[in-house]
Amino acid sequence: MTTHLGDTDEPKAPTPERSSLVDQLSFKSRFVLLFGEIDDRLARATCERLIALSQESDAPIHLLISSPGGHVESGDAVHDMIRFVRAPVTTIGTGWVASAGTHVFLAAPRQRRVCLPNTRFMIHQPAGGAGGRASDIAIQAKEIIKTRERIARVIARETGHKLEKVLVDMERDYWMSADEAVAYGIVSRIVEQQKELG
Repeated sequence: MTTHLGDTDEPKAPTPERSSLVDQLSFKSRFVLLFGEIDDRLARATCERLIALSQESDAPIHLLISSPGGHVESGDAVHDMIRFVRAPVTTIGTGWVASAGTHVFLAAPRQRRVCLPNTRFMIHQPAGGAGGRASDIAIQAKEIIKTRERIARVIARETGHKLEKVLVDMERDYWMSADEAVAYGIVSRIVEQQKELG
């Protein structure tokens, strides 16, 4: 059989009509998806969705997170928005929730932090790409240390651990299974079906 250009079994990109329908259904079900690396564009889209849903109703919002992390400040924007909007937000981990993704996940109250069974979590200290003059590198290093301590304080507050323990755990990549994340205090419970969200 000869294969010609255009003959492929790969799925076609969603049509605008299908994308619009999916968007309408997810809005109606009050789900927000935060998938992939967290940058300013993803943070803005997520914050806009949270604001729109909160303005539409005070009913709970479900934020599904699968992210390797990303820019600290972009994660901060989503973290703060979750706490800012009047509608209660439940964070739901799936896939992997790491670094800035974990910071976003921890914005919800503990009882509203759940995950699916195969989710993996990771905390670590922020990384920097310092360059330039020695004085600029010194400033960036101080800022990274301040950011690390600020993130560690959030983790300590939200999990009940002492700050000193969290700082030690963050020294290297600290991976947790769903069960380990429950034991650590990041997650309140593991859910398998949407009806368990309540």
